[in-house]
Amino acid sequence: MALLSGRVAIVTGAGSGLGREHARALAAAEATVVVNDIDEASAAATLADIAAEGGSGSTFIGSVSDWDGAGEMVQYAIDSHGDLDILVNNAGFTRDAMSFSMTEEQFDTVVDVHLKGHFAPSHHAGKYWRAQSKDGSERPRRIINTASESGIFGGAGQGNYASAKGGILTMTLVLARELQKYTTTVNVIAPRARTGITEGAGWATPPEDPDEFDRFHPANASPFVVWLASDEASHVNGQCFIVGSNVAVRMKRYSAIAEIRNDAGRWTADALTARAGELLDGWDSGVPSFDQPTF
Repeated sequence: MALLSGRVAIVTGAGSGLGREHARALAAAEATVVVNDIDEASAAATLADIAAEGGSGSTFIGSVSDWDGAGEMVQYAIDSHGDLDILVNNAGFTRDAMSFSMTEEQFDTVVDVHLKGHFAPSHHAGKYWRAQSKDGSERPRRIINTASESGIFGGAGQGNYASAKGGILTMTLVLARELQKYTTTVNVIAPRARTGITEGAGWATPPEDPDEFDRFHPANASPFVVWLASDEASHVNGQCFIVGSNVAVRMKRYSAIAEIRNDAGRWTADALTARAGELLDGWDSGVPSFDQPTF
């Protein structure tokens, strides 16, 4: 039996790029896939790919940042296919600018689609799964979120995008804690892939030799999504992974590295100045390096 036989999945932003490849991979693992996008033609093209490869699914057209629309999408999956087991939050775009040049519209639209566009579908899916669990109907449920290395390391010129992706990292932990009692896991991937967002980046150029492994093809990240969605990853929860090429990297969140205490009580600025070396000794106190793994 295929890994996801009998499961129902939603993939947001599945009309192109990573979303399209995730939808195809989930369908190949025998999930029924609801292809979400704001562009009807793109969603239909992904569904046609799925059908040509022997899979099944349907489309739902709408913005994931529309609160009520996200609820309608979740309900559509349930009404059309009998249930909802997997939510892959993927939809997004960029409007890059340095912080001193960014407009309010550039900030708001990107944060809206990425951050709210992850939370709104998760809210409605979680609400349904909680009700199902309370009614005694428990199944393995999965949310797979999409962050970015910019959200992990803080990419200059992406105060909107990186902040939203950083928020998604924290949101993943919140949802993982809240939903684990309802047989739900929530994890996040930061894909390194050639998409509409990274198009034109030097590292994302496809190889000239068609027989050479295309390290940054978006399909390289999709098997990891299938694995996280499966029962084989039921023990994985609240985790962040950078994935792409032939590489998977597990990331660690903030952890305490040094501590000082003032036995006299409240700190003073002078006392902190005197003991700052204890807090910072051995650690670079400047802007952290953009320490990406090498693919």
